[in-house]
Amino acid sequence: MYYNPFSPQCYYYVTVPMYNDGRSVYWTIPNEMEKVHRGADLRSSYEDRNLLLKDYGPKPFVVNINRATKQNNTFRTALWTGKHFQVTLMSLGIGEDIGLEIHPNVDQFLRIEQGRGIVKMGKSKDHLNFQRNVYDDSAIVVPAGTWHNVINTGNTPLKLYSIYAPPNHPFGTVHETKADAVAAED
Repeated sequence: MYYNPFSPQCYYYVTVPMYNDGRSVYWTIPNEMEKVHRGADLRSSYEDRNLLLKDYGPKPFVVNINRATKQNNTFRTALWTGKHFQVTLMSLGIGEDIGLEIHPNVDQFLRIEQGRGIVKMGKSKDHLNFQRNVYDDSAIVVPAGTWHNVINTGNTPLKLYSIYAPPNHPFGTVHETKADAVAAED
């Protein structure tokens, strides 16, 4: 095969010398084209469908976390629970908060996918000296033993996902509302 610096650089075309004067003809490779189209079909079907929101752990799992988080309308739904960590989806209504809480032995990561709010943290529930505004794409890291709360201050539901290490809720947890979550903790 000859290299032609003026030919289109596309991996599914091959430069085949046809003439002695350097002119070339391009041929497609059917198997490569099939791979390109098959991958595009898988990607579009994966992206377009709604995910059944349930706990998929501890099996291997791939998800568009942004789409799943925005699709969730429950206060809390466990999406994946394993031995060492857990992923939950949350949706906070306008003016709603997670509730002031502490996890003595659990580190927590939260990511805001939609909406805006305020996160408050501190060493005691009466002294939340760390406060930040959060919005789309904000990441929040809560060390174990830290009091914290997230409050929706926007005019749309605040959609976020949370990663707990180790898991903080039973496998398959679904709390439709904050009241359900509070009742489950009692």
